[in-house]
Amino acid sequence: MAFSFLSRFRIKPDRTDDFIALARQMEGLVDREPGTVGYRFFRLEEPGMFAVYESFVDEDADRQHMNYDHNKPLIAQMMECMDGHYQREMLYDLEDAR
Repeated sequence: MAFSFLSRFRIKPDRTDDFIALARQMEGLVDREPGTVGYRFFRLEEPGMFAVYESFVDEDADRQHMNYDHNKPLIAQMMECMDGHYQREMLYDLEDAR
């Protein structure tokens, strides 16, 4: 079972273009990360709201993703674009009884 989640967050109105450019840059780096199944950013219906779907082979691969040298500056810049904190919702395989 993969370690997958959806994170939702608000972006400051004056930082939307910056955030989108950073998100596209990060999406282009996914192949450089062993253990990363994938991630993709989305704009949500509510103005200023965005989400990212992320999936890794396990929780350790998620931690590694956050610490890769190519990601650290991008993540820091993305966090500066956020208005508040993100909310993470874990996703489970249908076969996983919860």
